[in-house]
Amino acid sequence: MSLSRTDHNIVFDLDLINRYDKTGPRYTSYPTAVQFTEEFGARDYRSWAKESNDDPLPAPLSLYLHIPFCNTICYYCACNKIVTKDYSKAEAYVQLLKQEIQLQAALFDRDRPVLQMHWGGGTPSYLNDNDIKALLDCVHQHFTFSSDEEGEFAIEVDPRTVDSDRIHTLRRLGFNRISFGVQDFNPEVQNAINRVNSKEQILSVIAAARDAGFHSVNIDLMYGLPKQMLAGFAETINTTIEVSPDRIAVYNYAHLPQMFKPQRRIDEQELPSPQDKLDMLQQTINLLQAADYVYIGMDHFAKKDDDLVKAQENGSLYRNFQGYSTNADCDVIAMGVTAIGRIGDNYSQNTRDMDQYKAILAKNKLPVFRGLELEPDDLMRKEIINQLMCYFRLDIKKLETKWGVDFSCYFTHEFVQLRQMEKDGLIKIDENAIDVLPAGRLLARSVCMEFDRYLQEKQIQQRFSKVI
Repeated sequence: MSLSRTDHNIVFDLDLINRYDKTGPRYTSYPTAVQFTEEFGARDYRSWAKESNDDPLPAPLSLYLHIPFCNTICYYCACNKIVTKDYSKAEAYVQLLKQEIQLQAALFDRDRPVLQMHWGGGTPSYLNDNDIKALLDCVHQHFTFSSDEEGEFAIEVDPRTVDSDRIHTLRRLGFNRISFGVQDFNPEVQNAINRVNSKEQILSVIAAARDAGFHSVNIDLMYGLPKQMLAGFAETINTTIEVSPDRIAVYNYAHLPQMFKPQRRIDEQELPSPQDKLDMLQQTINLLQAADYVYIGMDHFAKKDDDLVKAQENGSLYRNFQGYSTNADCDVIAMGVTAIGRIGDNYSQNTRDMDQYKAILAKNKLPVFRGLELEPDDLMRKEIINQLMCYFRLDIKKLETKWGVDFSCYFTHEFVQLRQMEKDGLIKIDENAIDVLPAGRLLARSVCMEFDRYLQEKQIQQRFSKVI
């Protein structure tokens, strides 16, 4: 499967967006975490790890470390985090995390290479350099890492927590990819979301990342925040283009104060209108495409020579809990409170409570508290959703051969709405494939939702964010 470069175009169709911009999952997994159950725990996880090791060709590994701490609260935030200025809590957590690293490493053969590592949060750069080094020493002691040239070792950074020296230190310690959470360069917007850092500070640490030799630099932005206006957000996009990051993520702010307590501090009167948000999105797409950034999908843009674009073109692009990934075949070992991983065809999640995390590790047990073992129907639908999210195309004939199904018969119910989507111009269907058309690519989640059995059966009650 491949896409030509001309297939990366997207069309902004306001009528379609208004019709199909509904709430739904982001599909960093299928089934989504809402379906995880406490019927599965550490014992199941151990059996999954053993089965993974026993495979004749065991998958390489991807490590995810969750660092939940932040110095201050960002009002828009919906992440699992602990806001504290008491660094002793982080020091204690580092010791717990080192213990879990050892427990996890014991389950996997040492000759399985780590191709990817991602530190997320919270704010991973909340940790001081000594504790970052201690954790890195621990993972290197217990896992076998691929080379700096072959591997992707990423860390998420709040620009307020670093300077040029720290950036160079992170590179020397072994990180080769870095992501800066900027959200917006406008001071008024920063004040409204309680995330204030000067444009000069942000630009200086981004420049330091280039100077330090990071293989890839990513900038995260967000549209729909309080006090954002079309002209001001254009300045943010243009400033971002000027610093030339390899990847840019432009997320939609979902205002769900009933679910995320920090968002209650946002003045709803200061939020842009739905139409203003759409105008910001369209403007962003136009500016980034004009600057030769490729729309990967789901808020993500990358330069034409970036690994994400190459993976999309050669058929190795994948979505996981960290977003788009260039390695579909890795087993994801997730460590830290709340962390979610995938071993083989199964998902697992660590306990979300810090006291429980500590108590379980005190018994020298894995802190896995729930998970999901996928059934054949789940696996087939997961493949469909991944293909649509990553390539805007589903090869029906290939799917039928692999799964031994008649596609139109198996998905008779789904075809009712799919045909309507075809009539509306989102997709094109023939006997060989479903193609998401340029006007439908911003709404790919809506197409995927038609294949989500749990949504169709209305087993999911949780409120999701809107597609756009």
